[in-house]
Amino acid sequence: MSPAGASLVIGVAVAVPGPLAEQIAAVRDAAGQRDTGIPIHLTLLPPTTVDAVLGPEVREHLAAVASAHRPFPVALDGTDTFRPVSPVAFVRVVAGEPALGALEAGVRSDVLSRPIAFPYHPHITIAHDVAPAALDAAQDALAGFKARFVVESFRLYEHVGGRWEPREDFALAGTPR
Repeated sequence: MSPAGASLVIGVAVAVPGPLAEQIAAVRDAAGQRDTGIPIHLTLLPPTTVDAVLGPEVREHLAAVASAHRPFPVALDGTDTFRPVSPVAFVRVVAGEPALGALEAGVRSDVLSRPIAFPYHPHITIAHDVAPAALDAAQDALAGFKARFVVESFRLYEHVGGRWEPREDFALAGTPR
């Protein structure tokens, strides 16, 4: 049982598959991006504080969202940036955006309903909050990057001791668990 008033900081993301993630991670490392423990990913729910007693309800909600969505393809092509609004360089999602948006909206509903500062824009962060030259180098390094993969699941993470720890995977309907 969680102590009264205890909270959790959670996030939900789609992991990018191994070899693609390794290629992006190498560029992130070269840019000096701090490793927080979360693999290369597409964010569905950014860091969100929830009451610890809601943990089981959050998991039930995420299981329901996963069961309502089928696996879908995603295509990545090149890079972009959110500058000057935010010092972020990212890999662009060029196919699969509607399905990712629907999945994100499902995750960010019910017990996880939260206002957002910006409209959802699926992307894979290469680097953020690093020197401008490092952002430029990271963006240039993956400018010709192209990849495709199928989203079959998403993962719940908990922020513990400065690192993101995986807690549970949720397979999209039709995907073996």
